[in-house]
Amino acid sequence: MVLNQAFHYHQGELQCEGIPLSRIAQQFDTPCYVYSKNAIRQNYRSFRSSFEALDPLICYAVKANSNLAILTLLQEEGSGFDVVSGGELYALRKIGADPERIIFSGVGKTIEEIETALEMPLLSLNIESMEELKALIALAKTKNVRPNISLRLNPNVESPTHPYVATGLQQHKFGISMDRIEEIIDLLRQSQPVQLVGLGCHIGSQILEIQPFLDAFLELKAAAARFETKGLPIKHLDLGGGIGIPYQDETEADLKSYAEFLREHREEYQILFEPGRFIVGNTGVLLNKVLYHKINQKKHFLIVDGAMNDLMRPSLYQAYHEIQPVEQQEGLAIEMDVVGPVCETGDFFARNRLLPPLKIGDYLAVMNVGAYGFVLASNYNSRRRAPEILVDGEDCQLIRQRETYEDLVRNEVR
Repeated sequence: MVLNQAFHYHQGELQCEGIPLSRIAQQFDTPCYVYSKNAIRQNYRSFRSSFEALDPLICYAVKANSNLAILTLLQEEGSGFDVVSGGELYALRKIGADPERIIFSGVGKTIEEIETALEMPLLSLNIESMEELKALIALAKTKNVRPNISLRLNPNVESPTHPYVATGLQQHKFGISMDRIEEIIDLLRQSQPVQLVGLGCHIGSQILEIQPFLDAFLELKAAAARFETKGLPIKHLDLGGGIGIPYQDETEADLKSYAEFLREHREEYQILFEPGRFIVGNTGVLLNKVLYHKINQKKHFLIVDGAMNDLMRPSLYQAYHEIQPVEQQEGLAIEMDVVGPVCETGDFFARNRLLPPLKIGDYLAVMNVGAYGFVLASNYNSRRRAPEILVDGEDCQLIRQRETYEDLVRNEVR
């Protein structure tokens, strides 16, 4: 059972911090996302403490959960930010984030996005290809600016994770191949209107073994030496994100060993991290209500009001999420498929899952959905996206309203 201090049973009822989840479900209806403010804060502080001796810059990966209230909370904790789109950059401008603590990543930045970035003194634009670098140089010349850049390299390091979120091998679209480094160096030595400040990589997501991170760091460090011997000093090495969390019975990543290795080998480079899932993954649940039981000769389906449009990870990645009844139940567990109302066989939260006897109207919590939950939500089947609620002790705040039917057609023209 993957529970934590933020989500726990008290007198037989699942709570978030000091509030029964049944009360939230009744107040805001279901499906709805519920996050623990204290858990987000504690996860950020835990990550920072693990690498404290390195004094790194932590740039939270906005793509994991981009709600303004959560971004504001992390800004208050001192976090920088990693963005991958103009929309994420806009969100940070809305909360007044310091641009000098923002890095702009992404393999396919549009010209419009680059132009917007050039209006801000960002910590760095992370460049992912020779073609993107040439486009940036041309724009910088036109606008007479000299932006900081970092080069995202592809270290060709394999990571033990789902193939859809592995990003560090040559067959992946991300980063600049090591065999193009000399070409990049030649271009940058021609007095270009950009300032190289760092090298970076991101080898994948939901990685619980540290060896791939160590291998990637050594590749970055060796690449930095190649730049520096050609008169291009490197200030920081950005190790990306990717540190996973236990969703089932996995062992947590050994951050202590990771930090010790970096402390021994980093030399004078500033270290950057881009954690997302580690900060918010286990801080949220998706509340659902049981609609029906449907039993045939092969299966027992538990039909709930949440669906794949609310939480895509099980359908997209075959991801495992613990599912807990909001009220503890007595009785023999039954093997069920937990499914939603969407018209797809792939619309499920769990298959062949042992759950206690549940009645129509009971509430279920899908655990560990704080990262890549709402941000992957859609309006498929013209379903309204769920609200988000942030719990702080015995108080809760609606931080995103449930969409209305009018919202679904607001931007359409007939």
